[in-house]
Amino acid sequence: MKKSEEEWKKKLSEEEFDVLRMCGTEPPFSGELLYNKEKGIYSCKACGNELFNSSAKFDSGTGWPSFDSVLKGKVKLKDDYGRIEVVCLKCGSHLGHVFDDGPTATGKRYCINSAALGFSGDGSSKGGKKYNKSH
Repeated sequence: MKKSEEEWKKKLSEEEFDVLRMCGTEPPFSGELLYNKEKGIYSCKACGNELFNSSAKFDSGTGWPSFDSVLKGKVKLKDDYGRIEVVCLKCGSHLGHVFDDGPTATGKRYCINSAALGFSGDGSSKGGKKYNKSH
């Protein structure tokens, strides 16, 4: 998906543009979807590419939405000066980073900016895993 930066600026809010296109990071505990517990699908806010199922979401206590797995073939991982950046495969937008300190069997913690995500609920309530490192 090719768009000019001017086209992205028109489509996205200032915060979304900063995160998705300029590789920014929203402040911890500020994201709209951080505490979302609904069942459904999280997608790329820029292009709509479906990325994460709500069943993969857990509370990491870090201040950003966290997932232990991604939908197959939806992201690419890039070296980011010693960290691993998570990028939308469809439009190339920055989503966040992945770490090998997740609490589930996958061992992964996809730490994703809420501003980079859209959400489509399936109509039912309460989903995702509850986990907090302090417990």
